Amino acid sequence: MRDLAALPKAHLHVHLESTVRWDTLAQMAAANGMPVPERGEEPPVFDGFRPFADRNALVRECLRTPADFRRIAREFCADEAASGTRYAEVTFTAASHGERLGDLRMPLLAVLEGLAEGRAEHGVECRVILDHSRRRSLERAWRTLELAVAHASDWVAGIGMAGDESYPLAPFADVFAAAKDAGLWISHHAGEMNGADSVREAIGAGRTDRLGHGIRVLDDPGLVAEVRERGIALEVCPSSNIALGLVSSWDAHPLPRLRDAGLPVTVNTDIPVIIGVTLAEEYARVRDAFGYGDDVLAELARTSVAASFADAATKRRLDKEIDAWLAAG
Repeated sequence: MRDLAALPKAHLHVHLESTVRWDTLAQMAAANGMPVPERGEEPPVFDGFRPFADRNALVRECLRTPADFRRIAREFCADEAASGTRYAEVTFTAASHGERLGDLRMPLLAVLEGLAEGRAEHGVECRVILDHSRRRSLERAWRTLELAVAHASDWVAGIGMAGDESYPLAPFADVFAAAKDAGLWISHHAGEMNGADSVREAIGAGRTDRLGHGIRVLDDPGLVAEVRERGIALEVCPSSNIALGLVSSWDAHPLPRLRDAGLPVTVNTDIPVIIGVTLAEEYARVRDAFGYGDDVLAELARTSVAASFADAATKRRLDKEIDAWLAAG
């Protein structure tokens, strides 16, 4: 078996606030006078999404200064490089942080500075997807879009909706239309907690280019055919699904059935530090759980590259690197 940390990978679904190293978090909490979230058991088991969201909120509150945001972005690049990531699209809730801290632009500007430093140090190319909670206001969604448009030339790739899928996407339809008009990409969380209707709304009113998670698409065979025909890739995050109680076990995870249905499946971590897994380790778990050989793992990596919002030259380069990994034996 080849070294999975050496497999060139694209990481498409990972939340920056959930990549903060525990020692970094403790230092920032102490410096900013905030309580330190408990690390808890590894791997953690959450009783649904709400307990996770509450714990994640404590992490977010520790981020207060430009130096904090620069640091976590720079360390994200270092940790991704160690896991074999060559290209990443990291999700960041910029407008929420900006409103919380009274400076809408500061958190994103600091993150972009940190990513630039991390790229120079570690060679990982990163772009940002700005997300917005379905539960939050339309006004903040417009501010998220404004930030994305203003920094599209600074590696902001697009926007997406996250959070509780019981809140519909329809109220934000004009935001998505404006995002498309501005040439931005869209990737919504859908089909993670809710079923086929959530996926259908994401690819309809939501105008999504990819599906964040999307594992519940299998609830509707007709929808499976539509997603397959449209070539919409799924950002699948098995360890996260299990930790959040959305799937009972690795044996029950639908990743193999999604692949068997001909859907473009990518492998991601979602909340890596919270659940204690790197991208290379997630690939190893996929290999061990489903008996996949190196050829399938390379195919998963190649699908992630193809589904990314990277430019054509970057995709060609990464494909060649994956070929070299396979040829190395």
